[in-house]
Amino acid sequence: MVPELKRLIEQMGKDRGLDKGIIIEALETAMLTAARKKLGSHVDIEAHYNEDVGEIEVFQFKTVVDKVVDPDMQIPIEIAHRDLDEEAELGDSLGMKIDTSTFGRIAVQTAKQIIVQRVKDAERDNVYDEYKDRKGELVNGFVQRFEAGSIIVNLGRAEGVIPVSEQIHRESYKRGDRIRSYIYDVKKVSKGPQILLSRTHPNFLRALFEVEVPEIDEGLIDVINVSREPGKRAKIAVRTKDKDIDPVGACVGMRGARVQSVVQELRGEKIDIIPYSDDATQYVSSALSPAKVGHVVMDEANHAMEVVVPDDQLSLAIGKNGQNVRLAVKLTGWKIDVKSESADSQKESPGYSALLKIPGMEEATAELLFNKGIKSVAMIASADREMLSSLTGVDDSTAQLWIEEAGRIIDEEVAAPRES
Repeated sequence: MVPELKRLIEQMGKDRGLDKGIIIEALETAMLTAARKKLGSHVDIEAHYNEDVGEIEVFQFKTVVDKVVDPDMQIPIEIAHRDLDEEAELGDSLGMKIDTSTFGRIAVQTAKQIIVQRVKDAERDNVYDEYKDRKGELVNGFVQRFEAGSIIVNLGRAEGVIPVSEQIHRESYKRGDRIRSYIYDVKKVSKGPQILLSRTHPNFLRALFEVEVPEIDEGLIDVINVSREPGKRAKIAVRTKDKDIDPVGACVGMRGARVQSVVQELRGEKIDIIPYSDDATQYVSSALSPAKVGHVVMDEANHAMEVVVPDDQLSLAIGKNGQNVRLAVKLTGWKIDVKSESADSQKESPGYSALLKIPGMEEATAELLFNKGIKSVAMIASADREMLSSLTGVDDSTAQLWIEEAGRIIDEEVAAPRES
């Protein structure tokens, strides 16, 4: 018959995923602590698990002497011969088994607390060891609760946390919802392992494509880079050395099935799949997709490119609030200055140059306004704030600043002749 303690050790190890050696060590430590509470901290005692009888045995060790001075540490030789070892000699250290049933209630309660804490610590170490090697992986879980805006995710044997900064702002969840995320870090803190999850990390998008596109997982297609504005738009650059594989087509999938699976997971985030090219100008041109590019002028010294697009493609190339060009910059690593063909040919226009003198007016925005028929500082000064905001995508405060600064420039120009 299997002793009760032995059965409990094996069952606890199975239930909690712990090596039984860890549980035995916790039991030995607990019994040792209980024994010291009973006998005192100065005594020489040891605790060992006897697997044959399924028991934690506690021994008090005493030195064999002729005359006992300290009964807690010494034993007379005649008693040693009679009760322990007939061949014991002076100076030997002999272990005497202690009856653990004599331990008091407080000592036993302390032992229980130690066992619980040791097992909990071992579980935490196990979780940390498991997840520290899983950084960079996708995990599925359920929303368990919310703490100060963070989402606590039940991962099974562990909990993960999605901080506010790693959440897509327009997404909302409730308790019990299934949620997929990316492990971007695992930390060992006093409360146990902290598994940090993200839905905004660029590599979350990369990992989703690895799942949906077997060619990426198999190494036939390389993901060169990813840029995201989470929940809004993303760009992913891919390439392959196999001439028989179309990397963009493989990522899109039949009838867009593969990319749509990723879009669905990201709750509608738009994704541009860009073919990578070693030709930097070609790469930058592709990165500005869906806009069509006219020509590109490279400035290698400043790692910058001036991209000229047809007039009707300027808004598309720049994107809402500059989003498209911003993502292209992140994706390629190049500074990109987008100009329309008409603006490129009208760089010397006095009206265009004047627009650039307005504080806070970027060149791309000036080109956009110029192409929309606003070709002078005076037109800015008299413009409607909402109209400027609508045309350029800037907020109302920026549009108001332009109007005020344009008015100031006009006032200065009017005052200048009088002063002369």
